[in-house]
Amino acid sequence: MTVGIVMLVHTALDRAEQVARHWAAGGCPVVIHVDSNVAAPVFQRFQKALSDVPGLQFSRRHRCEWGSWGLVAASQDAAELMLRQNPDVSHVYLSSGSCLPLRPVHELQTYLADRPTVDFIESATTADVPWTVGGLDQERFTLRFPFSWRRQRKLFDAYVTLQRRLRVKRRIPKGLVPHMGSQWWCLTRRTLDAILTDPDRPSYDRYFKRVWIPDESYFQTLARQHSDQIESRSLTLSKFDFQGKPHTFYDDHLQLLRRSDCFVARKIWPHADRLYEAFLNEPNQLHDRNEPNPGKIDRIFAKAVQRRTRGRPGLVMQSRFPHQDWNGAVTAARYSVFQGFAELFEDFAPWLETATGARVHGRLFAPDRVHFAGGETTFNGALSDSATLRDDNPRAFLTNLIWNTRGEPQCFQYGPVDTPKILEVMAYDSNARISVISGAWAVPLFKSGGGFVDIRDAAARLQKIETKQLKLLQSQWVRAHVRIWTMAEFIEAPMETLKQIVDDIGRNPSQRLTEAPQMVDLTGFAEFLQRLKNEGMHPHLMGDFSVNRMPQPSNPSARRPYLVKR
Repeated sequence: MTVGIVMLVHTALDRAEQVARHWAAGGCPVVIHVDSNVAAPVFQRFQKALSDVPGLQFSRRHRCEWGSWGLVAASQDAAELMLRQNPDVSHVYLSSGSCLPLRPVHELQTYLADRPTVDFIESATTADVPWTVGGLDQERFTLRFPFSWRRQRKLFDAYVTLQRRLRVKRRIPKGLVPHMGSQWWCLTRRTLDAILTDPDRPSYDRYFKRVWIPDESYFQTLARQHSDQIESRSLTLSKFDFQGKPHTFYDDHLQLLRRSDCFVARKIWPHADRLYEAFLNEPNQLHDRNEPNPGKIDRIFAKAVQRRTRGRPGLVMQSRFPHQDWNGAVTAARYSVFQGFAELFEDFAPWLETATGARVHGRLFAPDRVHFAGGETTFNGALSDSATLRDDNPRAFLTNLIWNTRGEPQCFQYGPVDTPKILEVMAYDSNARISVISGAWAVPLFKSGGGFVDIRDAAARLQKIETKQLKLLQSQWVRAHVRIWTMAEFIEAPMETLKQIVDDIGRNPSQRLTEAPQMVDLTGFAEFLQRLKNEGMHPHLMGDFSVNRMPQPSNPSARRPYLVKR
């Protein structure tokens, strides 16, 4: 008794030839089906190249498009030829041209000889499978699918929608309970022969021809009708990512594949010379004959999924543009954004840099240029101070700046007239610490001494912009850590707020906060706001600055030592 190998081949025929010779050398009869999409001259050369291999045959060719009935028809014809021409075959193993044997052939033969009545086929009901990613579950068995999902996607989707609206449902043949599973199975001769010679096969074939992806359900369902003992698993190692796409194995997966103890693996990269050399040409040394256990490497694949979906926050480059919803953070590290502080304090930036040891920039997204710390014209990663270059892709500018300065906290100012698109990016970034003193943009207008008509127009415009910004920052989907104070609230107790900011950045644990930054003189500011009101513009973002009651800061002196133990 031996094992027959059925190979479905459509590409990389040179690799398929190597694998076919390997199976034949191990004493396995081989039947190859070559996709009819392969050009006739190419097929003929492939057929001639294998003409010297004893026991190797070619089955009738079918067009094998993904998700189509052709894959099932090809498997049927090849299996029938295998059983008809090889009466000593006890099991038939279905594989592809991109499959690669991982263990000596005689180990597979011994393993199956010890289990003469066991069918190895993944077979589970639609309610029990978790791998139908972005596809159809029960509907694949109750709707019709005459159009190609890949070539006629619009027609495919439209016809599915139409059937749902009309509540059209196909009748599942009596006695069948649809099951799904991996296409790559190993069935006993008895079970496979019973499936292929079933008196009801014509009706089953008619039904499954209009099932979506029938190669994952035809044998999986009918095996339940005829098998005495099913092991619902495949002996072929095949892994899929979170989108349902198969993983491809490369040369650097050599040790990983060996660790799985599986007999066969797919999908192997055709140019993985090291893998083909290691598993096909090395001496067939005896293994420990462990049970095939692809679960041993599941942890590595789980990490791969996590790396692909979440990645390394902030890493964006030519080969990696992560999906916006897959990353917990947009940038690589925490950073702090301050709006209104530079307007309220005369020396906020140098004070913050001294207090925290962080790199404190000016307004990085100002209309005129990028105000890097120290007035630099270029910064880490060759970032330019050009506003034009920055605004071409402000998100990339921010992610590059934070990525290139990992390990050094970055702080910068922001204002209502700065690049608006970046605020949405920062609001969505869990690494952002955004602190806003609303209405502080009025202080420079108050100090400007310009014509009041122009001041009023500017105030109305800035308040409208900041109102939209605050609405954005207070929306429920914001991931950034946002703190907002009105001017009136802030100057009542500025040192408590500044202490929170310093503690949050936390660059120098040994550094003590000994003095406050210099607050601008706000004498007459309440009257300024009242005049704006009198001119028809209502400044409401500053809080309560009434003429008769001006908010007083808790530290009335301009500079007062303030000791904070850390």
